[in-house]
Amino acid sequence: MILSSLVIRVWLAPAASPSPSPFGQPPSPALGVPELVIGGILALVGVRSLVKWMRTEFEAQSIGDHALFLMYSAARVGLWFAFAGFFIGFALIDDPGRFARWYLFVPIGLAGIQLMTGLLLSRSPGSAGSTRQ
Repeated sequence: MILSSLVIRVWLAPAASPSPSPFGQPPSPALGVPELVIGGILALVGVRSLVKWMRTEFEAQSIGDHALFLMYSAARVGLWFAFAGFFIGFALIDDPGRFARWYLFVPIGLAGIQLMTGLLLSRSPGSAGSTRQ
């Protein structure tokens, strides 16, 4: 009983707010510098991945295989930018919990697209590992 009343008192207590600046302006929100650095690094890796996948030649047997390869490479590059966007958004958004709940589906969707297109490309008739005649 004592523990529950202590928890209620702590929960109801006003939160300690930072003191305002001497000029009467509210303090600036803390900017997540480590998150911005990690996001910048991941964005640079995304640019490197984009350049690498744009230089990759793919000889497709059909237009469908070519479209699958384009979707695969776009999802692969997009994952790097999605991770960079997650860290940058986490640093800049006021409510990171709400942001993380919906943004989590962006990398999951891109990973799903990459998985399915990779699977379909590996099973296409013109692939090297195909056993079809």
